[in-house]
Amino acid sequence: MLSLLYLMIRVLARLLVTSRRPGFNDLEILILRHQLRVLRRTSGPPKLRTVDRVLLAAASRAIPRDRWATFIVTPATLLRWHRQLVKRKWTSAGPAGPGRPPIEPEVRELIPV
Repeated sequence: MLSLLYLMIRVLARLLVTSRRPGFNDLEILILRHQLRVLRRTSGPPKLRTVDRVLLAAASRAIPRDRWATFIVTPATLLRWHRQLVKRKWTSAGPAGPGRPPIEPEVRELIPV
């Protein structure tokens, strides 16, 4: 579900940028307004929700790197988020834990020793 949301936002950002030449400015203003909402909602360091991260990651694909100087997140932060996502996905043990599932006692009795 989250990947679908990411792809939709990424396509919309790319359409906004390619439809007009000053599209970078419009997208940059959209991201800056969103950052203001994030900063107003928290006191202290900003706490980004998943939707905030998806929006910023999708916009990073459409906005050139030289325009990222004014944003809350850096390209290193985006890479860190991606590493954490991959780590969470591939380190889950599953329902029964790692390794081969145990053999049932009825089947074990059928095996000659």
